[in-house]
Formats: sequence, C-alpha cells, structure tokens
Amino acid sequence: MLFPPDFLTRLEYLSIMSKRVFRGSLLAQRRTMQMGSGIEFSEHREYSMGDDLRYLDWNIYARHGDLLIKRFQEEQDLHVYLMIDCSKSMGFGTPAKFDLARQLAAALAYIALADLDRIAIIAFADGIVAELPMTRGKAKILAILKFLESLNTVGQDTNLEHSIQQLIHRGNRSGMAVVISDLFDQRGFQAGLDQLRFKRFDTQVIQLHDPKEADPSLLGDVELLDVETAIVRKVTVTERNLRDYKRLFNAHQTAVREYCRNYELGCTQSPSIVPFDDLLIQMMQLSAKANN
Repeated sequence: MLFPPDFLTRLEYLSIMSKRVFRGSLLAQRRTMQMGSGIEFSEHREYSMGDDLRYLDWNIYARHGDLLIKRFQEEQDLHVYLMIDCSKSMGFGTPAKFDLARQLAAALAYIALADLDRIAIIAFADGIVAELPMTRGKAKILAILKFLESLNTVGQDTNLEHSIQQLIHRGNRSGMAVVISDLFDQRGFQAGLDQLRFKRFDTQVIQLHDPKEADPSLLGDVELLDVETAIVRKVTVTERNLRDYKRLFNAHQTAVREYCRNYELGCTQSPSIVPFDDLLIQMMQLSAKANN
C-alpha cells in the first residue's frame, strides 16, 4: 500500500522532528529573505526626504547627530517545487523507486505545509506530465495524497532539461526545487540542474536506485528489457561485462555527488529499500551537522 493507515501519523512525527532539529522545519532553513518592515534588523541607510520617521534610529541621532534609517529583514513564503520523475525506469524494483519517490514527496509537502510554506508538485518524464498547482495549508494534504496516488510511470524516457524548461517558462517564482529521480537521463542530468541554478532555485537532489541496479546478478545468456524504450535485446553477460557495468553505474553516482558538491546543492543518494521516514531523518541529521 502506497499510503498505509498510519501514514499521516508518521508525517506528523517527521514534521515535529524537523521543528526540533532546526527550530523551524527542514525546509524553513531555506526560506528567502527580503528587505522590508519585518522584525529582524539588517542594516542602516541614510535618511532621505519622505522616509517614515518611525524607522529613524533615534539612539544614533542622540549620540552622533546622524540621521539613519533602520532596515529590517522580512521573511517571504518559501515556494517549494517537488519534482517527481515518472519515467518508466522509476517503476523498477521491489518496492519500486516510484513508490518511495511519491512517499518522499508527500512527506516533504507535509513538512512544508506545516510550516506555512507553499508547495507545488510537478510530475515529469520526457516533459511535465502532471502538475498540482501551488497550494498552502496542512488541510491540503489529503488532496496531495490523492494526486500522488493517481500518478503512473509514463513517457518514452527521462528529459530533465526539457521538463525544467517547461517549469521555468511558466513564469513561476523561484524558490526551492526538490528533484526526486534516478537521474537516468541519456542526455545527462547536468543541463537540467544548470537551469535551476541559473534561475536561482535552491536545489535539492534526491537520487534513488534499486539495489539490483547497483549490483545485478546476471551471467550467461539473458534477455534485457529497456523499461523506458521497451526494446528487448538478447545478450551474453560475462564477468567483464558486469565489471564494466558496475564501473559505469558508480561513475554516474559519483558524477551526481561531485556536481552537487561543486555547486553547493543538497544531495541525497539512497537505495529504494530504505523507508521514507528513515531516509528523511537521515537527511535531517546530515543537514543539522552541516549547519553546526
């Protein structure tokens, strides 16, 4: 079952854990700030005719005779875009990577909504295939679960770049983008993530894989099915083939980690057999250590 009876209870526990660890939520640490009339002091600037005298720093004026206006930081709602890979390769595994991806999306959505942020869910494959528009409030979680349950793996292949282009061209405000995918994109994952960086999205990558993808136990004559193109090939798998495959798989994983590290993106890589709540708690712990 994708969302068992105790699922909402587990989401509430994760939300509480997030607030305890971060004195806010896991995502609140990324909330954007703008200059305004909030309560957190930021800096002074010189007084200009017409400025509101309520923000004049009278203490400095009394001591030095300088007319300086106090400026403050003001929190903006964080817009969180949860991007779920719905390509055919995500359906592989027991449990399927796609199931874990949807559970993670539901949990992250709940954490954000509990912290009064706004979330949108974008399902993509070779382009955007379904979308839940920007929404707010914990009461929306049931509609979100229903939306996630309705999704299926579709499309010919993964095209992260095209999918992100579609998101950006819709004129959405930048915010946090969480990409949940195996990143098996024949064109490469870098171009898509580059676009998010250039548009100043705070990007988090959650890369999932099935243990059999990391360490397949295939030898001899076999039929291999490409789940995204439906092409079947008869091949003879040798020990050397397996070594070459594992080398390429590990190189792909390493490339994702290095890209994220070089550009200071959040990166989580996990086998799909890890329960969603355990994985999120691990993410919280690692993020807390990084912030200390």
